[in-house]
Parts: sequence; C-alpha cells; structure tokens
Amino acid sequence: MVDPSGRVVTQERSSASDSFEAFFSEAEPRLRRALVAAYGLDRGREAAAEALAWAWEHWAELASKTNPVGYIYRIGVRRTRWRRMPVTYEVADRHETWFEPKLRVGLEELTKRQRTAVVLVHAFGWQLHEVADVTGIAVTTVQSHLDRGMAKLRAALEVDADE
Repeated sequence: MVDPSGRVVTQERSSASDSFEAFFSEAEPRLRRALVAAYGLDRGREAAAEALAWAWEHWAELASKTNPVGYIYRIGVRRTRWRRMPVTYEVADRHETWFEPKLRVGLEELTKRQRTAVVLVHAFGWQLHEVADVTGIAVTTVQSHLDRGMAKLRAALEVDADE
C-alpha cells in the first residue's frame, strides 16, 4: 500500500493509522470541551492538542487502555500543569444580551473541577458518567462538584434555586 506522499505503508501500519483516525474523530471534541471547561479557551485547546499528540506517538500503548479518553485527559492536565496561568475567558467586544454578565466572573470563582462539571453538564449537556469517564473521577464525586459549583454560581449570580 502506498500513502499520499508516495511511501510504502505496511498493512499493520495502515490499520493502526485507521484505528487512530477513528479514535481521534470520536475523542477530540469530547477531550477539547472537557479541557476548555477546566482551563479556559486557549489553555484548554493547547492541552487537548498536547494530549492528542501524545496519543498519536503512543497509540500502540493507548489503544489497549480501557478508558483512553480519560487517560489522555490526564496527560493534557499534566502537560499544562507547569504554566500555572489563571483561567481566562474571552470577553466579547460587543454587548451580548443572551447570557448573564456576571456568569464569567462566577465561573472564574469556581474550582477547576467544579467549573468542569458545571460547564460540561449544563453547557454541553453531558451526563455525569461521561464527565466521570473523561476526568477519571467517580460519578458521585462529579455530582458533588456539580452541586457545590451550582450553589456557588447561584450565589454569585444572586439567583434563588427555588425560582
């Protein structure tokens, strides 16, 4: 078999490449959203790119893992840990009325795990078990972070939970 650049590719290498492409197309959006929810837009995208690059380099090892997306999520977290930059969210140049102005500040006040749980569940519509799979923590722990994060967010937005 010959690839587009003219190199001869063995069947084994071709099937590994095909299986990584299938993994990438399924895992990349989930991984990127989880890391952006945890670290903000720029840092989250960079962490996802780092994690996926590692996944490509170590595909033979990663393919045998029971939860490869969760594994590379932790790779992305470790690869961005040294920067210690604050989480920032872009502020639009124009006034957009479709969201609460205090939301950005409220999200910044949450812990990383609380923010990740709140954004993935309420903004992206993920189920608790999906967040648990990607982040590598128990479903009950995700529920705890979600409950605490929503309580802090409601307090920051001055919203009564009963309304």
